[in-house]
Amino acid sequence: MKNLFIASTSTVHGKGYLEYILPELSIFFRGVSEVLFIPYARPGGITYDEYTAIAKKGFANIDINLKGIHEFDNPIEAVKNAQGIFTGGGNTFELVNKLYENDLIELIKRVVENGTPYFGTSAGSNITGVSMKTTNDMPIIYPPSFDTLNLINFNINPHYLDPDPNSKHMGETRETRIKEFHKFNDIPVLGLREGSWLRVEGKQVFLRGELSARLFLKDEKAKELPTNSDVSFLM
Repeated sequence: MKNLFIASTSTVHGKGYLEYILPELSIFFRGVSEVLFIPYARPGGITYDEYTAIAKKGFANIDINLKGIHEFDNPIEAVKNAQGIFTGGGNTFELVNKLYENDLIELIKRVVENGTPYFGTSAGSNITGVSMKTTNDMPIIYPPSFDTLNLINFNINPHYLDPDPNSKHMGETRETRIKEFHKFNDIPVLGLREGSWLRVEGKQVFLRGELSARLFLKDEKAKELPTNSDVSFLM
């Protein structure tokens, strides 16, 4: 049975890396002693080792060891043998390109569908959807495909931002961008605000965290979904 923790972000204002969800992660990864970390998104262009060190420090707070996939001789065997998987945020284009380069897309999908717990933040959450087309990231590299893990039957827009009525910024809003996506695609999009996450167990999906989420369906008015909403209907 699929078991996923899909978070909008790794860090919220005023707290350290993963700090706001560590109690939930401790429950989610109960019985897991080591998590496989996928640092391919590399925020800010830092090295895999540097990124893994940050994530490792966060997981140490819940007494779980973390090891980067780049530390293994064979990334395919690393995924096959993983007790749990964590894919961090950064640039989704770079992440997806590297996953295809290492033949990991279908493998990760298969092991997670068979029960390996998967935790993603930001770009790592983006890839749980049908495609990466609703990412906020710059296309710094061209992956072989925009298709991703398709572990959920909709797309995620992490770090979802509401328009600021007091701002003088005249550029497109996040809602405008998602409506543009729906000119060419039928896939539902869930805007996850920072501090919110989804818990997926099999075909059941619940919104968790303190904030509501914004649901976009093609040719329909966007809807606010309150925290703790059952969004299994999207599956």
